Amino acid sequence: MTPGSGAEDGLYLGSARRTWRGLVEAARRVFSRPGEAAAVLRARLTGKRLRARQKGAALVGIDHRLTLPARSLDRFAPAADEPGPGIRVIGDGHLVAGASERISAAFAADPDLHAVYGDALVQDRPGGPVLPLLPPAYDADRLAAFDYLGPILACRRTSLDAEADPAGPAEAAFLIAERYGARSVGHLPGILALRRAVRKGSAQPGGEGRPGRHRRVVRGHLDRVGRSDVRVALTPDGLVRVEYPLPDPLPLASIIIPTRDRLDLLRPCLDSLRRCTDWPSIEILVCDNDSREPETLAYLRALEGEGRGHVVSCPGPFNFAAMNNAAAARSRGRLLVFVNNDVEAFRSDWLTLMAREALRPDVGAVGAKLLDGEGRIQHGGIVLGTGGLVTHGHRHFPGDAPGYLAALRVTHAVSAVTAACLVVEADKFRAIGGFDEAVFAVDFNDVDLCLRLSAAGYRTLLVPEAVLHHREAASRRWSTEARTRHEREIAGLKKRWGSLLVQDPHYHPGFDPDLSTHARLRSRFSEAGRGALRRPLG
Repeated sequence: MTPGSGAEDGLYLGSARRTWRGLVEAARRVFSRPGEAAAVLRARLTGKRLRARQKGAALVGIDHRLTLPARSLDRFAPAADEPGPGIRVIGDGHLVAGASERISAAFAADPDLHAVYGDALVQDRPGGPVLPLLPPAYDADRLAAFDYLGPILACRRTSLDAEADPAGPAEAAFLIAERYGARSVGHLPGILALRRAVRKGSAQPGGEGRPGRHRRVVRGHLDRVGRSDVRVALTPDGLVRVEYPLPDPLPLASIIIPTRDRLDLLRPCLDSLRRCTDWPSIEILVCDNDSREPETLAYLRALEGEGRGHVVSCPGPFNFAAMNNAAAARSRGRLLVFVNNDVEAFRSDWLTLMAREALRPDVGAVGAKLLDGEGRIQHGGIVLGTGGLVTHGHRHFPGDAPGYLAALRVTHAVSAVTAACLVVEADKFRAIGGFDEAVFAVDFNDVDLCLRLSAAGYRTLLVPEAVLHHREAASRRWSTEARTRHEREIAGLKKRWGSLLVQDPHYHPGFDPDLSTHARLRSRFSEAGRGALRRPLG
């Protein structure tokens, strides 16, 4: 399903879902937390508008506010010419002035570039509002779910067989990536095309509709790459679900949970994992970092004595990375499942959904969608280079929000995922040396792990259909020593991955960097990142 086609397109392009229920809930939070509400007001009155906006989002939540007036389309004159005789344009949109020159220049500058797509403005109904399509770098998993590339894709004529007649940008991109690799398809930030709404009664493509056609495109792509064993189905909301097969028998999964006392967190965590995990073959390893409370020690003894889990002793200063590495070394599973002690499962399929992706040969780390104590999004993947350094995608959005470009509905590539719930094959984890316990003892070890897996050729995926609760940092206590260590780890992340922290290829530079991701547009968003061709990591 291409954004801009059908009744739900505004949803995936970031239409705000204003409801009375949402307004009532926001009011309830304001009145039930007068201290936080006063802090927002105080920041606003003292001119600290950014701080007020951030605190306000944390207090009452946030949603998209990306809609533009219909007149926004009039700012972009149509292109006078096509890009050139050697370039083919595929899609149902209209290039804007200057787009042909930018496309031609991109191909001229890079002989390894075979296809390019850009940003677009999309109108769902005549005279109606306009929404910006600000896509990430090429991502075959998201593209399998729906055609997010937009109304136009340009490619070299020699990159497709002369008789090829792709149904649209998605099929063309699949064909080119199959032949030349994922990095042969580039994203060029900046508005390249428009799709104006078609008036009722105008000619429309006949037949099964866009979702059905896209399903056939995905089926063809998977068959061509030798994955006829993969199941493809349409969801009720018009997205395509791709289901990779699982091995038989299912391999052992080692669930690793670090803790120091906090039985009030550990017990419900473990109870929920046993109660709400349909994966039949698991072992549980609890990394115990000098627990002292008698009740906790008794619980851990019973855990081992009753054969419900293993306790890995991890004495000394708290080192989250080292604790997980120690347990991974003791584990027997093909899959390593890292889970924080403040995470709770409530849907039994969470591990099956994540394992299905983690067992793919080209995939490294796999993350889940996590909800905070208010039922809002706590983690929707990790975005680099925004919010100061890194931030969690769609933070504070409603828990049932679809996300921009369906990011909270469909499996897709991200730069990193949190180790609060992370699945990875043991062999891949060990091949890169596990978590870096020397440089990233507590913070950013998950980001570093994902980026090292990426450097080794493995992609990181978010599986938003796998949903768990996370009471983030409920078990963390800040001290002067902890803050000093945190600053040291920030410096370590910048030193090792500074070039990637400038701009995440999976996140568009046109969004406001100071609020929750995908919530607002930055000033002059249509010019953000212009000139910098973006490709997937690898």
